[in-house]
Amino acid sequence: MLVLPIVVMFIAFATATAVVAWSLTASRVVANRLADVAVVRSGPASRPSLLGDALTPFARRVRSFVPKSPKAMSRVEKLMASAGYHGGLPATLFAGAQMLVPAIFAAAVIGIFGLTGVAMIFALLAAVAGYFVPALWLGRAIQARRRQVQNGLPDAIDLLIVCVESGSGIDQALNRVASELSLAYPALAEELEMVSAETRAGKPRLEAFKNFAARTRVDDVRALVAMLIQTDRFGTSIGKALRTHAETSRTKRRQRAEEKAAKLAVKLLFPLVFCLFPAFYVVVLGPSMLSIFRHFVYGMAQ
Repeated sequence: MLVLPIVVMFIAFATATAVVAWSLTASRVVANRLADVAVVRSGPASRPSLLGDALTPFARRVRSFVPKSPKAMSRVEKLMASAGYHGGLPATLFAGAQMLVPAIFAAAVIGIFGLTGVAMIFALLAAVAGYFVPALWLGRAIQARRRQVQNGLPDAIDLLIVCVESGSGIDQALNRVASELSLAYPALAEELEMVSAETRAGKPRLEAFKNFAARTRVDDVRALVAMLIQTDRFGTSIGKALRTHAETSRTKRRQRAEEKAAKLAVKLLFPLVFCLFPAFYVVVLGPSMLSIFRHFVYGMAQ
């Protein structure tokens, strides 16, 4: 009998926390937008480094307690870079969160219900759930960044066409496109700035493009990079190739929007069935059911 109230309370707490977090995030959209405008107007020197900062002594101390091999930490750094967090410090904080969040969840359950058998079971379940919370957050961050890069790629290609056909080189065009898209698609702008920074640092352009595709893991970006590599190798017109690829990217973006619109009716079915129809049935059939029940009871009494 004690398990059901605990489960209900846990679900209610998680739902309330998610609603509050969403409302706070939605209320700060305008503030974040103004902050982005301020960063763009202040110039590129005030922006954080895209390559990540060196590890601080505190971060090295934290990493020494993380039970992960250097190969595993390298994989975590790549995942964090796909989410837009470059360098070793975000990966260290993520690995520390995977150790700290389960302990916090388990301690919260034990602190609320005490050291009982049922509480220990729920503390273990809370610790397991807490271990997957950072991974779920990272997965959502990667998906959101991929979606932004994918949606902004057609506009970026159009701007690249304008810059290239006006006489600019590919490096100058990338810098110009990154500055123009820093407000509409900041994730794509950061990735283009990363390509330009790697090229200026002495890395071959083809390798910088391949790293761009590996970081984003977007099929459209891979196709664009493959096309740019071919044009660079064979010396063909980059403007014509970009124009053809831009048309394909716009078609894919329109098809994705049409697919989401087609799925909307199916997604609305469950809220209608479980939320709207029960209330509709109560309002419509409730008075008649009460009348039938009243007449039935009156007939039985006679």
